[in-house]
Amino acid sequence: MSNAHPNETHHDHQHDRDQAELLELDAEVLAEHIRSIAAWLPVTTPPHEIMDLGCGTGTGTFALLDHFPDAHVTAVDSSAGHLQRLHEKARAAGLAERVHTVEADLDATWPDLGTPDLVWASAAMHHMADPDRALRRVNEILAPGGLLAVVELAGFPRFLPGNAPADRPGLEERCHAASERLHAEHVPHRGADWGPKLTTAGFTVAAERGVTVDIEGSRDEAVGRYALGSLRRLRDGVAETLAAEDLSALDRLLDTEGPDSILRRDDLAVRTERTVWAARPAA
Repeated sequence: MSNAHPNETHHDHQHDRDQAELLELDAEVLAEHIRSIAAWLPVTTPPHEIMDLGCGTGTGTFALLDHFPDAHVTAVDSSAGHLQRLHEKARAAGLAERVHTVEADLDATWPDLGTPDLVWASAAMHHMADPDRALRRVNEILAPGGLLAVVELAGFPRFLPGNAPADRPGLEERCHAASERLHAEHVPHRGADWGPKLTTAGFTVAAERGVTVDIEGSRDEAVGRYALGSLRRLRDGVAETLAAEDLSALDRLLDTEGPDSILRRDDLAVRTERTVWAARPAA
């Protein structure tokens, strides 16, 4: 039985729902870029067994199922809510037989995850308490000739032009700078160069690729909702560290009923970068 206070449980569920919605928007807006990464992977033969580590609501899972039509995916995440949503999406798409979900905390004991031909870890490794241990574990379970793909954010998306909003130009960059200072302490592996870490864990890096995202989306409703959700999440992390004037300006952007709502802007874009490392166990 859980000892969590009802308010804490509600907060956790709400956080899961908010995060799931943001993941869905990320998948919708960046679908083309995700498909391009899946197509780029230097596999020697099409994989039959794929493992998606930190799968969230299935962004990578569905891109990989689409690109490798004979493959099955084991989707692993610590969030039961995310896995439930992934399962519902797979069933709705007629893909339930090709997806197996596993709820697991990979910072704890790893369950039996089989012998995958391809392991996909997108924006997952930097959340690990001990990513070096996780990489070694992946090396142990990969099938001979298998491939590990690590996809990491070089930074969170930016949506506003630099001169916005008019009364607080550069607000978004200041918010991200505050977030990065906090993440340096609490998520120290974000932004790491995973090449040396892969080598230390017994891999040979077969290929590395930078992916630049620059989507003009001023008239795209999904981009507006993606910007709103992202900035709300950013606010949750940095509100106590922002200058009062910046916090006030941010709240006006996040007020969906107000005249300054980000949803009313016609100058939004999605700008971010991702890096992909493809590695095989060293001979």
